[in-house]
Amino acid sequence: MRRLSILWMVVMIAALPGAWGGESGLNVIVVVNQTSSNSVQLGNDYCEQRNVSPQNLFRMNGWADNPISWSQNEFETYLLNPLLAMVSIQGLTNQANIVLLSMDIPYRVYNGGDYTSTTSALFYGFKTNAQFAEGCPDTCALPDEATNSYSFSELPFPTAPPQTAATNAFLALMLTDTNLAQAETTLQRGVFSDCTYPTQTVYLEKTSDSARNVRFIVFDNAVQECRARADNALLRTNSDSTAFTGAFGLETGLAVFSVPTNAFIPGAVADSLTSFGGFLRDNNGQTVLLAFLEAGACGSYGTVVEPCNWTFKFPDPMVYFYQNRGFCLAEAYYQSLALPFQGLMVGEPLSAPFAHPGSGGWLSPSNGSVVSGVAPFSVTFTAASTNFPLTQVDLFVDGSFVQTLTNLPPSPGNILSATINGVTASYTVVGGDSLSSAAGGLASALAAMTNQTGVQPRAVGDRLVLRSQNAATLGGQISVQAGATPGSAGALTSFANTVMPTFLDSIANGYHFVQATSNPNVGDWLQLMFIKTNGTQVTVAVTNTQSGATISTLLQSLMNQINATPALQTGDGAYTLDLEELGTNCLGNGFYGFFIYAASPGWPASQIQTIFTGSTNLQPGPGGTNTLDDNAADLQPRAHIYLSCGAASLPVQFALDTRRFPDGFHTLTAVAYEGTSVRTQTRVDQNVQFRNTSLSATFSALAPDTNGNPQFSIACSATNISLIELFSTGGLAATVTNQPAADIAASAATLGVGLHPFYAIVTDSNGNQYQTPALWEQVPVLQLSVSGPPQTLNWPAIPGRQYTVLTTTNLVQAFQVAGAVLATSTLAQWTIVPPPAGAAFYRVSVAR
Repeated sequence: MRRLSILWMVVMIAALPGAWGGESGLNVIVVVNQTSSNSVQLGNDYCEQRNVSPQNLFRMNGWADNPISWSQNEFETYLLNPLLAMVSIQGLTNQANIVLLSMDIPYRVYNGGDYTSTTSALFYGFKTNAQFAEGCPDTCALPDEATNSYSFSELPFPTAPPQTAATNAFLALMLTDTNLAQAETTLQRGVFSDCTYPTQTVYLEKTSDSARNVRFIVFDNAVQECRARADNALLRTNSDSTAFTGAFGLETGLAVFSVPTNAFIPGAVADSLTSFGGFLRDNNGQTVLLAFLEAGACGSYGTVVEPCNWTFKFPDPMVYFYQNRGFCLAEAYYQSLALPFQGLMVGEPLSAPFAHPGSGGWLSPSNGSVVSGVAPFSVTFTAASTNFPLTQVDLFVDGSFVQTLTNLPPSPGNILSATINGVTASYTVVGGDSLSSAAGGLASALAAMTNQTGVQPRAVGDRLVLRSQNAATLGGQISVQAGATPGSAGALTSFANTVMPTFLDSIANGYHFVQATSNPNVGDWLQLMFIKTNGTQVTVAVTNTQSGATISTLLQSLMNQINATPALQTGDGAYTLDLEELGTNCLGNGFYGFFIYAASPGWPASQIQTIFTGSTNLQPGPGGTNTLDDNAADLQPRAHIYLSCGAASLPVQFALDTRRFPDGFHTLTAVAYEGTSVRTQTRVDQNVQFRNTSLSATFSALAPDTNGNPQFSIACSATNISLIELFSTGGLAATVTNQPAADIAASAATLGVGLHPFYAIVTDSNGNQYQTPALWEQVPVLQLSVSGPPQTLNWPAIPGRQYTVLTTTNLVQAFQVAGAVLATSTLAQWTIVPPPAGAAFYRVSVAR
């Protein structure tokens, strides 16, 4: 009989170069709830998938209570204060910008009658809810200290953290779902989404739910901003439907709805403006944000307490503009939120579908080289294109920041210029200028010429938004160029460019809002006079003839009359929509009003004039003659100018004092940053050995002990060993003192299910240290089994992961590659062809 022997699984990995919008695994702290096996496993998988440094995993101990809410004191005791201590001890203060909360962690923080979300409390601290109005929930307040200064800034997060944060500020997201498998799926979709450059539609829905559709007022700006970047994905709709597939995003306003399982592609962001979208485990009767993740989105948002329908408390559709620029999901979402304090941010924070990575490689020394003392190193990077120059290179050793190797900010003396219809404005870069201050300088120079150009500039982060001030001039009639010259500087490191050669006309319809109050008496009347752009006058009026009528009924009658008037149903006419009770945000003023829309899009069509009059009792307003351009900023033709800095090619030579680190095996990571506010990272790794003393040690994996704990054998070259430390995911895993050799085990229960790195640092009595190479192992050890015929190896797998099968007929000899398997389900299989003639031994390895 043929015999098969199954060995415990040995896992090998190869770290690959990667690129992320603004942030990467180097900048993430993963928080796991140590009392939840699902939380730990998901956190381990996140670290593996996103190359998070092992020391960047934080184990939250002791919390096994309410998975929904915790008090401010409990939040600070179990999470915030220990996390801040860990950041300080690990030296991550200037490195860690994102916190990923791995499921089964409370999402609501309370203190008396004040509530905030756990993610926002990590972002900028616990915020109180000041009393708003008599008879209204305290939680409807808009406290000043809850304003997010990072929102709409278009700045790198480390340079613009929220001003009201009392401690370190983190872009915090929770990766969670009702089960581990679904949360894992969200993670995988986020990883897959990077650099996919999707063109699928983003739906901005103005629903029939008037209390929840209020975000429609900001839709047009986001649509125009994206179109000015040549991104036409955003689509405004008047719809309650969520029955679509393959979308890149959705903003809607509904309390109860369903979403198809394939509604979204990887990288999508979707949410609903409703009261209880963040009630993940509360029984509230509304559809919660998890519905969007389970339909394929990588990020979503919902409030954890009644917020009232303030648009400021919900994501602005500019989130899709920020994504299109290349920002990662965490950066894009937090930039779109003016008041996030009551909202829970959920998803995969590093998802960056529009990141533009460069390329790079280590030139010397070669991979695996042994270096000593102060050693020379050389690495080079190339930008993705001239519009995405590289500005800075940082060095990390074993995942920890060491130093900035080079930095190319805007060079003093460089001249930035912008030309609008032949009129040129310029700005000379001065010492200490950042991209944002240089953008402000160029905007000021352009503003001084507004009388000549008819264009008003505004600096936003590293770009300028240009808006025409002349309603009679079409966007195509306004040319725009931008550029830069070296000026008095020795090199040109500052750049300015446009996306389109002319301004872009708006596709938004202009509108004007009118209102009235008080219930009408018999004989009270309302009238709207329209003066069309060709001078034609059209008058529509209604008179109340019924006792007990309401102002809303009279306004609706006026709207119906306007919409039925033939003279207003032409392209230069107007129509009405959206009768609203003002005070749905607890304003308590009893006013009603409606929108008058221009029949055609664009600024010229909005110049139809209106005069709203009526009985004194009804207080119609606003008074006077008004055009339909309350939203003039959305109607004005616009263009963008983008600034950047750096170089298309960035070679770096540097010397590193290897004596600062233990002897032994280290991974050097060079990270180049895109020279825009997005700062997309390009990361390249190199494995080297530092050798400055005679101390060394061997490190090898043993079979797990009887409790399933991974075991390792360590043998040192010297006898005066004072300490042996075993490290893995989350930091120190075990120690042995005063022994030159030892078998040492790590706790599988503490580590949790996942693929883990293991390495040891040995210290002798003179203080010399040696760091062993890292070994990666699956915990618990994967159990290989055989089925058949035909004889087939089987093992638990993660879908999408590549496995390599190795075999030997003699354990004294090296294992050889026998085949590869790409797992398509949670069970991987490999058929043994041909069957072995005698004894055979098998291993399975993983490459990531």
